[in-house]
Amino acid sequence: MTLRIIILSILGLFFVSCNEDSKLENEISNIDLDFVVERFDKIEYAASPKDLPKLKETFPFLFSKKIHDSVWVNRLEDTLQNEILTEVNKAFNDFKEAETDLTRLFKHLKYYDKVFSVPRVVTLTNYVQYRDNVIVTDSIVLIALDNYLGSNHKFYVDGGIPAYISSNMKSSQIICDIAEAYAEKYTFQTNRSTLLDEMIYYGKLLYFKDVMIPFKSDAERIGYTDQELKWAEANESPIWSHFIEKEMLYSTDSKLPSRFIADAPFSKFYLQLDNESPGRLGQYIGWQIVKAYAKATDEDVMTILEKEPEEIFKKAKFKPRK
Repeated sequence: MTLRIIILSILGLFFVSCNEDSKLENEISNIDLDFVVERFDKIEYAASPKDLPKLKETFPFLFSKKIHDSVWVNRLEDTLQNEILTEVNKAFNDFKEAETDLTRLFKHLKYYDKVFSVPRVVTLTNYVQYRDNVIVTDSIVLIALDNYLGSNHKFYVDGGIPAYISSNMKSSQIICDIAEAYAEKYTFQTNRSTLLDEMIYYGKLLYFKDVMIPFKSDAERIGYTDQELKWAEANESPIWSHFIEKEMLYSTDSKLPSRFIADAPFSKFYLQLDNESPGRLGQYIGWQIVKAYAKATDEDVMTILEKEPEEIFKKAKFKPRK
């Protein structure tokens, strides 16, 4: 009888939590919001040098005064740029799915940040400079669509982009990258000198994505395949034990972030299991720590983003899943 009562109590709490989440998402979905995506890439595709004055008038923030008009004239007539624009037009003739995701993200931002103002959203190309795939400011969001043509696109394969990077160069990651760019704007942290500092910092970014884009899966939010996420979940305990036993958490060894935080084909424990592991496992564990802190304190996401790593770590009382 006692076991039955415990099970019923757990189920009751679960359904209450689900109901509250549903009410919150309904409230957020009812937020009034209106914006359009401006397709500079399509406009450029159809433009010729004589259209340059009009382009500069409509999109002044894209035209630096330090860059002579001749550079843009050459770009408009450049064979490679025309090929890029052709491929982007094929892949993104319809941008409705990404626009729906952006609407949902902006509604969540407006709910959690009362002074949030919907930005001007512009799509363009940047010669596949994938480290600058999105740019977010207070008033503008720029999305370089040539970085989202699909993991195996010829631009990425022929361009020698490593598979662990190109695996996320697909349309489903656009909203995840934009959400992360916003997370970086909102997150404050005095210290980023130890491995734990870095783990918590990236854990905050991932937790922000949990809250702002709940319609995306955990795997999409961290940029793992489903198999990589399952590996990380199944190995939480040994990963955590390794960090503790090797006294890595408070280490300032500059090599640790490249081993466990930075983009990489796998994490570097220097063990036989390395080739089986996904990269960025330090980010993954930091994510679990921040989620544990959020559950323990019930603080809102914007407050959590400004907490120092040590406070988060101590109050989280993180225990890896077995």
